[in-house]
Amino acid sequence: MEIRGVSKTFHARGGQTAALERCDLAVAKGEFVSVVGPSGCGKSTLMMIAAGLEAPTSGDVLVDGRPAGPAGPKRTVVFQRFALFPSETVAQNIGFGLRVAGTPRAECEQRIGELLRLMGLERFRDAFPHELSGGMQQRVAIARAMAVRPEILLMDEPFGALDAQTRTVLQEEVSRLQRELHYTVLFITHSVEEAVYLSDRVVVMSRGPGRILREIAIPRDAAWRGLDIEQAGEHAGFMQVKREIWELLRGEIVRH
Repeated sequence: MEIRGVSKTFHARGGQTAALERCDLAVAKGEFVSVVGPSGCGKSTLMMIAAGLEAPTSGDVLVDGRPAGPAGPKRTVVFQRFALFPSETVAQNIGFGLRVAGTPRAECEQRIGELLRLMGLERFRDAFPHELSGGMQQRVAIARAMAVRPEILLMDEPFGALDAQTRTVLQEEVSRLQRELHYTVLFITHSVEEAVYLSDRVVVMSRGPGRILREIAIPRDAAWRGLDIEQAGEHAGFMQVKREIWELLRGEIVRH
């Protein structure tokens, strides 16, 4: 996916607000890219435009070199709030996109079963969202997004509403899934530690109107890969990357 020269201005009765300013970003197949930046820098707006849920004021979004167009099954989104259908079971929620796409019933069942096993949800197959913890609900939301086998998975602060312990567990689960399945992911987060732990590349945005300040590559053979997040955080290389990103962010936050 390529984001080329994307700017976004919101118009309201009191005037207009520039949210993004000529953002350029490419995400390669199988790459996990995280975006961090000060509050209000336009991270979520960038995600909504990348997902086809918001139109840019100027610029383009391309998938495989072609205009991406409106939202569709090639790009699926996991939001901070789980957005599950309350009257549907776990299995029904996971299979929603498959049903909309007209996937044959047998294939639906096979894919739902695979995702239930992959996400540790087998014994919750027939449970309803209100019967699940927040962490389990977000597992369902991730499984639902993966069910249609999108080319790009977009995640907008997916762990932001979870408690610290659950967030840690899901960070490690997403890291494992990425190592196993090699999804193409654009991930929005406020957590520098989370970004460093999960990503092949971290994109740092300026304060609003948001623009790409710097991109920091993280080697796939980094010593902390495959460790839990507490162990990873003790590595000197991890701390060095985290410190570099924080210095960039701090400079933006305190800038007048």
